[in-house]
Amino acid sequence: MNKKWAVKRITINLASNEANNLEKYCEQTGRPATDVIRELIRALPVTK
Repeated sequence: MNKKWAVKRITINLASNEANNLEKYCEQTGRPATDVIRELIRALPVTK
């Protein structure tokens, strides 16, 4: 089975206000937290 990308699972620790902000954003947009976090990571300015 070919996968679109290799999966690496990570765990992050968030302060309660950070977790609340993420949950509220996800509720407002209807998007899962995984997608939101992945999009933010992709937007990081990284030199290649």
